[in-house]
Amino acid sequence: MAAMLTRRRAIGISAAAAGLALLPFGSHGATAGEEVTWQGQALGAPATLRIHHHHRGQALRLVADVEAEVRRLERVFSLYREDSDLVLLNRQGVRLAPPAELVEVLRLSGALWQLSGGAFDPTVQPLWLSYLEHFSTPGADPAGPSARDLDAALAKTGFDGLRYDADRIAFSRAGMAVTLNGIAQGYITDRVVELLRAGGIASCLVDMGESRGVGLHPDGRGWRIGIADPQRPGDVVETLEIVDRAVATSSPAGFAFDSEGRFNHLLDPRSGRSPRRYESVTVVARDAATADGLSTAFALMDPEAVAAAARQHGDLQVHLLSGSGQHTVLDS
Repeated sequence: MAAMLTRRRAIGISAAAAGLALLPFGSHGATAGEEVTWQGQALGAPATLRIHHHHRGQALRLVADVEAEVRRLERVFSLYREDSDLVLLNRQGVRLAPPAELVEVLRLSGALWQLSGGAFDPTVQPLWLSYLEHFSTPGADPAGPSARDLDAALAKTGFDGLRYDADRIAFSRAGMAVTLNGIAQGYITDRVVELLRAGGIASCLVDMGESRGVGLHPDGRGWRIGIADPQRPGDVVETLEIVDRAVATSSPAGFAFDSEGRFNHLLDPRSGRSPRRYESVTVVARDAATADGLSTAFALMDPEAVAAAARQHGDLQVHLLSGSGQHTVLDS
């Protein structure tokens, strides 16, 4: 059965050591290797890691390494930890000697910002806060924030107002703030894959809201990822089979500020609005961070612009699912 791909935050990592059969979640009594399971929290969501390995001690060390890495990166990227580097940057407007991972993600974000014509922009956080404050107010206008409020938020938005290098990250305008929710999950997925590979895992499927398959499934095929139908819960629009690729999906159905669902979490930093161009956008790329960021950007772009950006980047597959159910596939 294919894994269902949605914009969920639950984390599951299924991995097999080189030469060892991969067992599905929930399997017990395996003879090919002992199962070691870790369950906890990561990025505010339930997390599960199950590894089947010939050597229990090695598996336990690998689990500990993955857990420590997720915790460390959470202290960099989380918007919900008061001590995270991202929260401190947003609060103080500057971060000296920033973590290399934060600078790396900002550099990738800058490349995606340019590629998407500004559709992908981590400095969109003031817009998010404007919508959140508006709809948290009793008796809020159902038409959304006023033009004045949106203009004020847009004045604090713009990746070109962010200055960063290995020594310093700073905002050039007062009131700016960054969210990396559109790319950090993918980046952390990539880091977990690196750890698993370093630990001798040659074949794995890592799912942290974004999925990345390494090598072949132990039965010799690719890893199967199902694109969920947002209008028919439980149904699959298409099943992808991936080898050494990552898959990410963005959908306006993921979160709405208002009870009517007119204003969703995919905010366009160029207009301040939340256009519902597609029911979902899925991107297949070589790494999860790129797939994550581009699925966010493409959800805000018309099909022609998506196709042009995909061609410019190269080595992508894009699935656009419209409200009418039309499924468009773009290869580059």
